[in-house]
Amino acid sequence: MLNEFSRTELLLGGKAMDRLKNSRVAVFGVGGVGGYVVEALARSGVGAIDLIDSDRVSLTNLNRQIIALQSTVGMLKTDAAEARIKDIAPECKVVKRPVFYTPETAGEFDFTEFDYVVDAIDTVSGKIELVMNADRCGTPIISSMGAGNKLDPTAFEVADIYKTSVCPLAKVMRYELRRRGIKHLKVVYSKEIPVTPNGTSDCEEEDCKKRMIPGSVAFVPSVVGLIIAGEVIKDIAGIKK
Repeated sequence: MLNEFSRTELLLGGKAMDRLKNSRVAVFGVGGVGGYVVEALARSGVGAIDLIDSDRVSLTNLNRQIIALQSTVGMLKTDAAEARIKDIAPECKVVKRPVFYTPETAGEFDFTEFDYVVDAIDTVSGKIELVMNADRCGTPIISSMGAGNKLDPTAFEVADIYKTSVCPLAKVMRYELRRRGIKHLKVVYSKEIPVTPNGTSDCEEEDCKKRMIPGSVAFVPSVVGLIIAGEVIKDIAGIKK
């Protein structure tokens, strides 16, 4: 019988689709990268998706985040992402956690419940905590390195964290994870030298006031998110290539 995933099944096969349907993936960070991860997971037949993000959709998200529309500005990102999932795959089970993931909030999550974890958050302390918790529970995880201030979407690649170079965030993560005894971590990163922003911003949002936010474009975070989603889908489905 034809369904919304029939064309995917033609390529991956029935057994792979069953694995995806019976899987639960947690996406930490539902922004420029994470939003596209969620979109691809939903369109690929993943049966359960956890959305973890405390932010609301803002006007400055419209240039790059798939959940950001004029109609969703002001909504919790978890609510906006859930609405998209349900409009694509109504049977997908969605758990929303409007929480800012940090070492202090990490205890609220049981990583043994997840078949896969996606790290699409910005803070180094949160990323390290995600990796450590996933490692302790034996849960596969993939982590997004820096996508801000980048202009070449073709430069991104999948690698082990200890095979990365150039990327400043990956350098910090390599150092911190080595200190903690982490042997491997699958990441998506780029060797492109970050671009120095040319313009100025009149952003009055609280986040802008706290730190120097990076510039971003529509065609880089989306590519990173889709690469990550592809790795998750292939790993869960058992596709070796």
